[in-house]
Amino acid sequence: MPSESPLARLQNTAALWSVGSAPAAKVIRAACDCLVAGVDSPTLRIVAGISPVPGSESDELRRWLRDALTELSLTFYREGSREGADEAVRIMARRLLDGQITSRDLTSWAYGFITRDGTPLAAELIALDDAYECVEAVVHDGHPYPREAAAKVDADVIAEARRLIGDTATEDG
Repeated sequence: MPSESPLARLQNTAALWSVGSAPAAKVIRAACDCLVAGVDSPTLRIVAGISPVPGSESDELRRWLRDALTELSLTFYREGSREGADEAVRIMARRLLDGQITSRDLTSWAYGFITRDGTPLAAELIALDDAYECVEAVVHDGHPYPREAAAKVDADVIAEARRLIGDTATEDG
């Protein structure tokens, strides 16, 4: 699995931060990684210099992140924006397909960070989270775990992730 470039990591972390899925400290760390890699801009230095002490770092990040990303020709997603949510869903779908997270992780993430009120792009993932809940509920009723049911939900999540990122590959390839 190829590792992200520092700029891609900054872009992705900033998008995830916009939906509350990444802490400000991760965005600050990604800005520092850019500087270490030789990527530089005046406002990026400011972002990298924000104290990651919990409490005020998000306020400082809100103040400077848009300009830093703009200077680097990256996209800024306003907190709570539909565009940011759409991008965050795609980032997480790519992480599933790259083997960084499980299918269950993706649906739980969508349910927790995008929610039913979020972007329609995540609606199927949230519905699949409900499907996992149903499959897992059988265990609590004392019945044997239906492996084939869970495997079907896993396959459906993978298919949805592929659809979300426009990947037309089949499961075999």
